[in-house]
Amino acid sequence: MNVWAIDKDIPLKLLLLELVHRYGENILALNNQVQHFQAIDLCTVNEPDISAYIYTFGQNAGRYGIDLKYPIFAHNIVGENENLTLDQIIEILSIHLFS
Repeated sequence: MNVWAIDKDIPLKLLLLELVHRYGENILALNNQVQHFQAIDLCTVNEPDISAYIYTFGQNAGRYGIDLKYPIFAHNIVGENENLTLDQIIEILSIHLFS
C-alpha cells in the first residue's frame, strides 16, 4: 500500500503509515468504495467482514472518529467513538482488527 498515493487527508495518511509500520504493508486493505476525502474503510486482507470506518470530518483538528463493523450488522458500533487521538485509534484498531 503506497500511503502517499492515496487521495486522503494528512491525518488519515499518518494513521495508515503507523499501521503499515506496525503490521506490515500486505496485511491491510482499503474499501475503495469510500470516496470521502476525510474517511477510510479499513480491514485486514484475511478478514474483510470485520472493518473499521475511520473519519476526520466533524472532529477537532488532529482527531478521529471510528465506527466498528462486524459480520452481524446488529453488533456494529457506530457514532460512539469520536474526537479520539491517534494513539487511541491505534489501540482500538489493534483490538478490533488484530486480536
